[in-house]
Amino acid sequence: MITWRDLQNFKAEEYQGAADGWGEVSNRARAAKDRVEQEMFAKLRDTQTGTTAKEALAALNQLSRNFQYVHAECGLIRAALNSFASGIAAPQRKLKHALEEAHQLGFTVKPDGSVQYPASASLGLEQGTARPTPDSPALLLPNNTQETANSGPPALLLPKTTQGTANSGPPALFLPDKTPGAADPNKAKAEDIAHRIASAVREAAEVDARYRSVLGKLKTSRSLKVDDATWADAAQDLKSVRKVGGEFIKEGDIPKGKSPVDNKKWWENLTQEQRDEYAALYPARIGALDGLPTTTRDDANRVVLAETHGTAQLQLKDWVNREPDRYLPYISQFTGREIEGARVENPEWRKWNEKKEDLEGRLDGMSKIQARCNASAINGSPPAYLLGFDNQNLGHAIVSIGNPDTADNVATYVPGTGAKLSSIKADLDRADMLYDTAKIADSHRKTASVLWLGYDAPQDVFTDATHAKYADAAGVPLRNFLTGIDTAHGGNLNSTLLGHSYGTLTAGTAMRDDPDLPVDNAIFVGSPGVGVDRAEDLNIPADHVWSATAKNDPINLAPPLVEELPILDNTKLFDDHSILYGCDPTTDDFGGKTFTVADGDPPKWNGDMPAHSQYWEGKSLRNMTSVVTRGHP
Repeated sequence: MITWRDLQNFKAEEYQGAADGWGEVSNRARAAKDRVEQEMFAKLRDTQTGTTAKEALAALNQLSRNFQYVHAECGLIRAALNSFASGIAAPQRKLKHALEEAHQLGFTVKPDGSVQYPASASLGLEQGTARPTPDSPALLLPNNTQETANSGPPALLLPKTTQGTANSGPPALFLPDKTPGAADPNKAKAEDIAHRIASAVREAAEVDARYRSVLGKLKTSRSLKVDDATWADAAQDLKSVRKVGGEFIKEGDIPKGKSPVDNKKWWENLTQEQRDEYAALYPARIGALDGLPTTTRDDANRVVLAETHGTAQLQLKDWVNREPDRYLPYISQFTGREIEGARVENPEWRKWNEKKEDLEGRLDGMSKIQARCNASAINGSPPAYLLGFDNQNLGHAIVSIGNPDTADNVATYVPGTGAKLSSIKADLDRADMLYDTAKIADSHRKTASVLWLGYDAPQDVFTDATHAKYADAAGVPLRNFLTGIDTAHGGNLNSTLLGHSYGTLTAGTAMRDDPDLPVDNAIFVGSPGVGVDRAEDLNIPADHVWSATAKNDPINLAPPLVEELPILDNTKLFDDHSILYGCDPTTDDFGGKTFTVADGDPPKWNGDMPAHSQYWEGKSLRNMTSVVTRGHP
């Protein structure tokens, strides 16, 4: 049991020192992960081939995952120990004040927490002993009942672990002394002191119990092999530590709804230890904070991605085990009897299958992101940085090929209709293609190519994409992201905003609504309109706005003016085109610039419209890249 002397002798610096040690392990694990990915992978990949080399690369990839897990878990232990030390501080102060008062009054605090006060000679009273009253918090006293102690880590406050028995019921209360002397003025003071001592010890014991429970779960086997189940467990660990440690490492202190400049100032005013603890306890919040360094956001978001993937994998496994019968007996509507051999598909199975396919699609998208983030180490691809990730609604991800903090040029690509987490591979490939082309076009300056899937894009061409609400909802997060990139960079950055299809409306809306948006150039391809009728309304020079639409892109067949062709009003036949989104940006009336693109393949007999998605090829890709690196085709 914990006594008042244990609380008195508690040394917070010992636990803070232990926290520093775990923090060092966490940091070393992160450094080891980086070394595996940036050094060991490259040397093995460049010098070895064959089956053995592939197996070695797979082993290194597993080692990297293990180090990432150790980094995350040790960060939680550090945060928990520091929070524990902070949690004990308040009851320790309460105890200290009570003991100091007892000393000043000449009272004696006994080992059991009772307080002996001197006799009052003027009243002819005898010496007495005061204990907490029955309605005061009780000290943790051993019960006489024999019971085996619970397994788990020993009390954190105790100087050493000893075997004993656990209490089987509520702890005994200290009762007031029955000796004469009730009128002694010292008695009330002594009882108050005893009450405060008991309360302090009780509070400390409660803190101790909470943290013992949490820290007891932060463990793994010696033969560590991190997999999805391990990361799912890590996600639960994060919730547990956050529950007890959130009182001292407060989520509410993280800026919310602030500007990227404010976010950056907040981060820079933290100590490195504070930064590490916020990132350990609130990786999703830190990873999404515009204005912070790219590497900081990437580290946090990779943990979020790994934990989310692990949790979703277990959810899928559990859901697959719940599969209902796909077919049911067919009951005749006329006879009310079952028709032998006839079956109908079970509606419950269809619902089950829809959710299964959704989970599988999301997992596939997460796997594609993980694979791209790991590709630089495994196959020498340009480094990828995860600047945003969540699995909410349709799922969102922001991936930069190249580090925007150190780049001379940054191109931010906003995809359009149909974009979502489960289909992210094609958009990741587009970001890669632009990066590769830019590296060839301008080898002397660095370019970062960003995929910004930070919004819920419309999913249906004929219904969703005819509404501007998706672009409107994306305005604030896109503007904050672009401002955050500029803020974190802090230098002379050439920024290009690239929209495709409905993404051109999303990009144009963001530019229209913020005159100070740090965008130097805009590129719109396959556009249904960008939310304005004139290029100059996008708040950058009109000759910095570049647009193109392929000859065979079906979006060309959309009506130019609904007033002239009223029969086509509300007939949304081609992709996400709507005249409600403004003047066609490829026309002279719009006032911007245009560039040449290939004609694209004609529509297929099965309804496919390939030209609408062929802008990341040949002449079109080269011209877009030239705008990004030089400001013109």
